[in-house]
Amino acid sequence: MRAVLISAAILLIAAPSFAQIKAQARSAPTPPWDKGIQPIGQENYWNAVECGKQGGQDPPCVFWDTGLCKNEDFTLAMYTPYKMVAYEVWTAVRQKKEPPTPNYQQAQRTRITVGITPVRGSKNPLKQFVLKRAGKPVEPVSKAVATSDARYTFDYPAFAATANVTFDLVGETKTISCVIDQSVLKQFR
Repeated sequence: MRAVLISAAILLIAAPSFAQIKAQARSAPTPPWDKGIQPIGQENYWNAVECGKQGGQDPPCVFWDTGLCKNEDFTLAMYTPYKMVAYEVWTAVRQKKEPPTPNYQQAQRTRITVGITPVRGSKNPLKQFVLKRAGKPVEPVSKAVATSDARYTFDYPAFAATANVTFDLVGETKTISCVIDQSVLKQFR
């Protein structure tokens, strides 16, 4: 019995810690959106163009993902077809240039990428990223992992606003699990 207790204690000490947080998307009142990430279509393409025309330093409709799964080890950024279009227009507007008409076909080919960057001073390097949909892991269509950042690309069904999604950021010393409720997924663009 004593050996079992000692073994259990060693496993607990050796196991990385676990933290769970809830995702929050920044509210972007203009233009309103509650359909989640969609393949680019006429409606969301022109909404993205209008979003980019708003300008400003940090418009919530462009940077809706800022602080999404805020934690002390990793910063997340998402890249979607909507964001591709909005960001291109926003960049031109900030540079006082004529707003462009971004390439619609390129936006149609764009998938969803989750970028993960370590927070300055973090001592918990990323070992693995797992996206779970309704509790089941979803394989990315591609990934690029470097020492300074990682990019995981997924198809649209992984982010459909019909079930909760969880991001498991598995670090060397701690795993951070970020739960994204359906209500938050609906705000994604």
